[in-house]
Amino acid sequence: MTNTPSHFVTPEQQALADQAYKFFFSEFHHLNAEMDDSDDLPASVFPALGKMGYLGLNVPTEYGGAGLDFTSACMITEELTRANAAIGLTFLAHDNLCVNNIYRNSSEETRRKYLPGLCDGSLIGALGLTEPGAGSDALGAMKTTARKDGDDYILNGSKIFITNGPIADIVLVYAKTSPEKGAHGITAFIVETTTPGFKVAQKLNKMGFRGSPTGELVFEDCRVPAKNMVGKLDGGVAVTMSGLDLERAVASFCATGVARRALEISIDYAQTRQQFGKPIASFQMVQAMLADMYTEIEVARTLAFRTAAMCEGLEEGKGGRGDVHKMTAAAIFQAAKANSFVLDKAVQIHGGSGYMRDTEVNRLYRTGRVLEVGAGTQEVRKIIIAGELLKNR
Repeated sequence: MTNTPSHFVTPEQQALADQAYKFFFSEFHHLNAEMDDSDDLPASVFPALGKMGYLGLNVPTEYGGAGLDFTSACMITEELTRANAAIGLTFLAHDNLCVNNIYRNSSEETRRKYLPGLCDGSLIGALGLTEPGAGSDALGAMKTTARKDGDDYILNGSKIFITNGPIADIVLVYAKTSPEKGAHGITAFIVETTTPGFKVAQKLNKMGFRGSPTGELVFEDCRVPAKNMVGKLDGGVAVTMSGLDLERAVASFCATGVARRALEISIDYAQTRQQFGKPIASFQMVQAMLADMYTEIEVARTLAFRTAAMCEGLEEGKGGRGDVHKMTAAAIFQAAKANSFVLDKAVQIHGGSGYMRDTEVNRLYRTGRVLEVGAGTQEVRKIIIAGELLKNR
């Protein structure tokens, strides 16, 4: 299925996305089944992405990045997820949650130290925010602390559900530096995973997105240099909220990438599966499902593109409030909802084979469910949207 042109993108952006998909499908699509079975990311993935210039998409070339606009980065993420959803999720955690946050909020020294390796694929990044007792209330209920000790900070605590956690070289970790200030006493730090006191407590066994390793991380008197601070002391809320808005925008394209692939294989299956002497695509009820799937995807993509345009050039520290906050929540809400609808219909079209674990549609179905939970649940997204609508009324 070819890409449908959008009035939100230029021909150059579309050509870049088309080229990316050809590479991603050729290099990564055949890895899907193996990754689902093993829940491991092949070691060749990050070097391949780095060699082709697909890491650090929004990072300027002077730091080793691709220097692309935000919309182009979203489109490339969609195409990667369409070809291999697990690699798409790992890429999102690395490139958006870790690399982009470091670029947007770090000192020049820190940028020069870490970004080149993160952009050439020799380093893998992750974000450490969610804790065992703090999910939707990630900031208010955070218990991980960072205590000043000379030129260092001593981190103690744990993080859970961390994408790339078991394989990361660099983790952008949020910890309370002023616990008495609650959510306004949080600071972000870059932690190298070779640091004494850091360990991966466990690799988690997921239902979907298998091959994108997820883990629990523990910090026990983990000593981190003060110069590894990202953003300002006690300024973690600004870093977090701005980063989460951009994450929701990019994650919208992850959702539509999965949904688009599900529609593609459903069309192929409907045209080849024979019942009562003819393809099931000739039955109006199957046609209706395909039409509904297509329409839901296009609605979600249109909102996602509009939202990406709003995020272009989002200034450091901005986000977490206002129209961008509302729109990013709306975009991921709609994309996740559409994704779940499309995957449900895709399994229905595939019938009994769709219920078999080793089929692609089953893998996509198991994968897509978390998109209504991760990066803020659907319920939290509604709260954000309503909160912004009701302000100053």
